[in-house]
This record gives sequence, C-alpha cells and structure tokens, in this order.
Amino acid sequence: MGKRKVGVLVMSYGTPRSMEEIEPYYTHIRRGNPPSEEQLQELTERYEAIVGGVFPLREHTDRQVQGLQRMLDRAAEGTDVQYVCYQGLKHVDPFIEDGIAAMAQDGIREAVSVVLAPHYSVMSVGSYNKRAQEAAEQQDIVLKCVNSYHLHPDLLDALTERVQEQLDAYVSEGAPREEVEVLFSAHSLPARILEMNDPYPDELNATASAIAERCELKEGQWRFTWQSAGRTAAPWLGPDILDTLDSLRQEGVKHVLSAPIGFVSDHLEVLYDLDIEATQAAERMNLNFKRIRMLNDDPKYMSALADVVMTLDQ
Repeated sequence: MGKRKVGVLVMSYGTPRSMEEIEPYYTHIRRGNPPSEEQLQELTERYEAIVGGVFPLREHTDRQVQGLQRMLDRAAEGTDVQYVCYQGLKHVDPFIEDGIAAMAQDGIREAVSVVLAPHYSVMSVGSYNKRAQEAAEQQDIVLKCVNSYHLHPDLLDALTERVQEQLDAYVSEGAPREEVEVLFSAHSLPARILEMNDPYPDELNATASAIAERCELKEGQWRFTWQSAGRTAAPWLGPDILDTLDSLRQEGVKHVLSAPIGFVSDHLEVLYDLDIEATQAAERMNLNFKRIRMLNDDPKYMSALADVVMTLDQ
C-alpha cells in the first residue's frame, strides 16, 4: 500500500514579485479598487527603498515553504504518511484557492493548513482559514486548520535566542543590559476587534511575556506596541511604535531593542517600517535602536510549524 498523502497549505499575505506587480497587488488588497497615483507611488517608493526591492521578500516565503517541506519529510520518515506542501497567498498568485486546486489536481483528499503568522485573529488567520475551507469544500478535500501556535516551545526558543543576541550586542558596546528597553510589536488591526473579544492582543502579550521571562527582563524593561496600522477612518490598535519611541525618549531611555514578534520574515513591515522609518525616528530622538533577526526559515521555526501540522493531522 502507498503512503497516505496529506496536503499542507502554507498561507501568507503575499508580496509582489516585481515592480510591475505592485499595482495589481495593491488593487487586490483594496478589494478591486485601484489605488490613486499618489498611493501607488508611495508604496512603490517603499519597496524601492528596501535593498533589493520586492524580490527578496517573495523569496523568504518560498524558502519557508521549502524548509517546512524538508522538516516534514524528515519527521514523517518511516511512517505511513507523506506530507506535500503547497503555497497559498492572500493577495497575489498562487492564491489560497490556487493552492487548494493544485492539491485536488494531485489527487489529495485530506489536508492541513497553517498560516505564517503565530497569532490568531478573526481578521487575519481567521480570514485565511475561511477562504481555505471554502475552497477545500468545493474540491471535496477535508481540511483541518491550525489557528495559532504562539506559545510553541520551538518558536519561543527561536525568538528568545534572537532577543538575547541583541541584548548581548548592546552589552558588548558598553550599554548596561538592564537599561535596554525591549519593544515587542506586531501588525496593528482595527480596534473594533476588541469588541469582538478577539484573542489577537492576548496571544501577542502571552508570547511577549514568555520571551521576557526567558530573557530574565526585569519589570518595566519591556512593553508591547503596535506598528504598520492601515490608513483608514476607523481607529486601529495603538500605541504605534513611533509614539512609543517618543514616550521612551521622554522617560529618559537611551537603548531600544525592537522585537517584531508578530512577523516571521523580512518583509515590508520590517525592512521599511522598522529598519527605515522607526530607525530614522529613533535617530532624531537620539535613541540607540536595534532590531532582532527575523525567523525566516530558521530550523526551530520550521520545527514548530511541522509539529503543529503533524499534531493536527493525527
């Protein structure tokens, strides 16, 4: 008998592969409404400001899918299961529906989906899972969805390692370790999620608290802040990291470590919003500013993903 073949749909937000893809990508985000020339120019300039433009961003997701495939191959060796990874993106091809269609074409009838985002919100991970489930039903595929993995030990190990690394870098430069303020952050969402008892803020704070404890940060040495809020009339979760930096300046803090734990790879919200925008703001405020390395295809992160996929499949 052949092995039981299980599809693994790896989902993420998606990013353009080239400058030419920015406009259709932005239009898709805006639910089919093309951006104004000014909006398009602003987003294009953000991509241009990143070393290498848009190309490395897409490659990070590709490598994460490949890394997860390798991890699952090793973990399933000697078992009766074969996991096959497919990519499904929210705003560019291959879309979530394309990933499910590819599974169906390959004869797969059972699958697990996982989002490259550890924390659940009905507006983020929930929306990915909803689209995946609807597509799976149309293809007669039984799909199980991972909702979150924000306290997985391997994830926490990988993030703790990165925070410790930059704390040590500050110490090597002569800064007292206990004087480094750690700013944990994630992508802001519309504030109305609070009225829905959405678990997103609580899960993020739980991750931050667990890392702070592992790093033995003292009370008052870390806080949570938000970043990359959308520009809409409705309020978004705050405070924004730029406002938090100004608060730290007023408190007399000199050394800041940015730990964007809501993100798992180098992309626009990290390479522009933090490395350019927040870094420049910190310089104007005479703050020393460092950022932790992103997870990308770190083996510990791949191990966490493989574990939650296989656990759900059992």
